[in-house]
Amino acid sequence: MTEVEDRLWRLGIPAKTRHNEVAPAQFELAPMFEDLNLAVDHNMLIMEVLKQTAEANGLVCLLHEKPFEGVNGSGKHCNWSIAYGGKNLLSPGDSPRDNAIFLTFLSAIIRAVDLHADLLRFATAGAGNDHRLGANEAPPAIISIFLGDELSAVMQAIEEGTRTKRTGRLTFKFGVDTLPALPKDSTDRNRTSPFAFTGNKFEFRTPGASQNCAASQTVLNTIVAESIDAICDKLEARGGDFNTELQNLLQRLIRKHKRVLFSGDGYGDAWPKEAAKRGLPNLADTLEAIAPLEDPANRALFAKYGVLTEGEMASRHEIAAEDYASRILIEGKVALEIARSMIRPVVADEFSRLATAIGQAKKDGLKVGVRGLTALSLKLGAGLDDLHVKCEKIEKAIGKGVPRGILAALGDLRSTVDRLEMLVDDAKWPLPKYRQMLFIY
Repeated sequence: MTEVEDRLWRLGIPAKTRHNEVAPAQFELAPMFEDLNLAVDHNMLIMEVLKQTAEANGLVCLLHEKPFEGVNGSGKHCNWSIAYGGKNLLSPGDSPRDNAIFLTFLSAIIRAVDLHADLLRFATAGAGNDHRLGANEAPPAIISIFLGDELSAVMQAIEEGTRTKRTGRLTFKFGVDTLPALPKDSTDRNRTSPFAFTGNKFEFRTPGASQNCAASQTVLNTIVAESIDAICDKLEARGGDFNTELQNLLQRLIRKHKRVLFSGDGYGDAWPKEAAKRGLPNLADTLEAIAPLEDPANRALFAKYGVLTEGEMASRHEIAAEDYASRILIEGKVALEIARSMIRPVVADEFSRLATAIGQAKKDGLKVGVRGLTALSLKLGAGLDDLHVKCEKIEKAIGKGVPRGILAALGDLRSTVDRLEMLVDDAKWPLPKYRQMLFIY
């Protein structure tokens, strides 16, 4: 049997088969990961079918996380739990022993996410997802855990060594007390939490629509395995009553790692400031999010469990950085081409048409309507000048090849084009306008 299997047995997880009365049980670990692999495979197959079906019908299936300003992004929710011997270890049980197992694994996950939030963010890094995270029904880039009111109260009771009932405050003892009934889905429906407990599983909401969830699952499995290992090390190093030692250990874990627990509004301006005070990482863009791959401690973690070698971690960082830079460069070049070859000619034609109409009206001695035509032509003229400046700016940024500079120039160009879209005749505008894409007439 493996060391991990032996340690799970020592934690009291029920065995599936027992070879003899003395030896620990032999567990089957593979089914835990087979379900995850199958779900990821199914998701990727669905994405491929969507693309092929769209193409067969003369359409394009857009899996970009945030293609439109002011419109909800598109992401994935990974429902993750730990099942062992036919039992979901994240389901609160009906007995003190089952509750001890549940709270131990819950504490291990809290510790794992707190210590390795940077790796979870890396697993969801991408040019498209950078636009999505933080608003419009997408969680922020700051990784935190939502437990719900009931479970948060339980964790506080463990930390303080008490539990609250209507009849008063009583000591909460492992191996003696049972948990109160918890709702099966206590999730926050506004989706501001990146990692939310939903009754008997966690829901990781940060992955983007175009991404492969295998990366998030790999990180989750690795960091939680390390956390379980650490708990086992602590318990095995101590003597005395097992339940008492476990309670004391989980109290310390909760006190140390509770900073990652957050039940408030992840969209609010106050949360990034509060997260910074707590020391939580806020890796806002892909370049920041992939930096943890270069951390020697992170490389050693993945190497320790045989998941990735240091060379494989280095190659993933290099590939991610190159892919990101390539995507931003392509976006910048395409935007520049669209602005110069599609937008500018239409705006120039509209401006020219208005100038001709104004000149003709003055020639004919007309006063009605001239003021309106003049005001519109001034806006178009100013927009045309601004468009020229923004195109020059983005061209320079592309020449330097710095992704952040290109993104800043893209944002400026986008704001100018959006203003012009509101001024030019629908029949002449070369692209679908927002209202045409978002509403059916």
